[in-house]
Amino acid sequence: QVEKRLELVKQVSHSTHKKLTACLQGQQGVDADKRSKKLPLTTLAQCLMEGSAVLGDDSLLGKMLRLCGEAEDKLAQELIHFELQVERDVIEPLFVLAEVEIPNIQKQRKHLAKLVLDMDSSRARWQQSVKSSGLASNLQPSGAKADALREEMEEAANRVEICRDQLSADMYNFVAKEVDYANYFQTLIEVQAEYHRKSLALLQNVLPQIKAQQEAWMEKPSFGKPLEEHLAVSGREIAFPVEACVTMLLECGMQEEGLFRVAPSASKLKKLKAALDCCVVDVQEYSADPHAIAGALKSYLRELPEPLMTFELYEEWIQASNIPEQEKRLQALWNACEKLPKANYNNIRYVIKFLAKLTEYQDINKMTPSNVAIVLGPNLLWPQAEGNMTEMMTTVSLQIVGIIEPLIQHADWFFPGDIEFNVTGNYGSPMHVNHNANYSSMPSPDMDHADRRQHDQARRPLSVATDNMMLEFYKKDGMGVRVMDTSWVARRGTSAGRKASSAPPAAQPPAPPAELPPTPHSPIPEQSPEISAAPSPPPTSFGFPPGAER
Repeated sequence: QVEKRLELVKQVSHSTHKKLTACLQGQQGVDADKRSKKLPLTTLAQCLMEGSAVLGDDSLLGKMLRLCGEAEDKLAQELIHFELQVERDVIEPLFVLAEVEIPNIQKQRKHLAKLVLDMDSSRARWQQSVKSSGLASNLQPSGAKADALREEMEEAANRVEICRDQLSADMYNFVAKEVDYANYFQTLIEVQAEYHRKSLALLQNVLPQIKAQQEAWMEKPSFGKPLEEHLAVSGREIAFPVEACVTMLLECGMQEEGLFRVAPSASKLKKLKAALDCCVVDVQEYSADPHAIAGALKSYLRELPEPLMTFELYEEWIQASNIPEQEKRLQALWNACEKLPKANYNNIRYVIKFLAKLTEYQDINKMTPSNVAIVLGPNLLWPQAEGNMTEMMTTVSLQIVGIIEPLIQHADWFFPGDIEFNVTGNYGSPMHVNHNANYSSMPSPDMDHADRRQHDQARRPLSVATDNMMLEFYKKDGMGVRVMDTSWVARRGTSAGRKASSAPPAAQPPAPPAELPPTPHSPIPEQSPEISAAPSPPPTSFGFPPGAER
């Protein structure tokens, strides 16, 4: 039984030794210094350190390469120590077991077999001698020859006995030392565990340093990142893309027809988004293309992981928009605003105030509160589990328009107080000087008709590329508003009359507006086209523009 186990143990030990040796990354049998030069981790560490020297510590990549290079070098030293220990305590003993100890026992067994044959041969010769002598004289064999044969036989038997005893002792020792042989593998696991513990400690020590460098680096992308994360990293209250785009639009885009509706050049939009992600914007370059700025603002709002008006309050916004009485509806919308997280509240207040200012120029830019709500609403609020595009454009988007439009019309009621759009003072010029030679200075909403016509002639032509998917949907007869028909603007009279018609309710929050008339049965009020400067009633539930053809 032991002989059979000897061969099996030898095979297993030999195979394990071979595979374990193959796992070593360093050169076997050499000292630590020579082994280190051939180690892949050492080569990687050297490459990282050289890259760090090339890029320098002024760049984030340079700092990362240096920290990682140092960590990899320490890991390489731990790996060398681990491999030397495995080689000494596991690989070499396995080699001795498979190639020395067991073969020696097997050689002893073969030697015993040879001695037994010798003994048998000696006995046979002696017996033959005895037999021959007995036949000849019937006497006991005597003489020197017989004595020599007997002594040879006895000596052979003695050698067999000694060899058998030695073989038995070696086999018993082998069986007894199986615990020691098994301990080789326990040592392997213990050495591996210690190596990994030390490696993990090294990595855990360097990770906080790496994260600290990352967090201290201000130039982080903002598109597609959570609002709170971006604000925390940049130390801002208003998201960088929002402030940059709004400030530039205030300078060069308020009079642009179809702002937020006309599609910008795809390449310009991509370039501007990339620039905003790097926190670098050439105000003068983009002042010539306000549609690209507006497109970037829409993209930022839409790419937020959570809408600015939050998923948590989505149902409350929708329920508020469904309230038929205007007074209660506005109060419900105000209550929802107050529940927004501080970061979201500050940014939605900033955006709505800007949109309200944009609609003051609706005679020129044709962007009424309704139009702005249609094209921007789905970028400010959307359901968490979105369905298909058709479903979103029908039911959900119509409700969202009913939320955003009143916010724009009554911006000063929902968000009282003035607002400074250029919070950081980094965008545009203090006097709002237009960098685009094709624009004249921004006109006042109350500019008379002759001045407006002269100003319009100086403006550059509108981009041909438009994105009318949402607007075409709202042009359908069943929706009660014809967005593309802007002829009603000319019939609405002066800016004073328009401002009066969209004046916010007199009451201040939290009390609901008290001076609003009851909501009529139709969402679109009838209004005579002859009205010019006379104030009109406050907006209805959806705030749709009045017009005789409605």
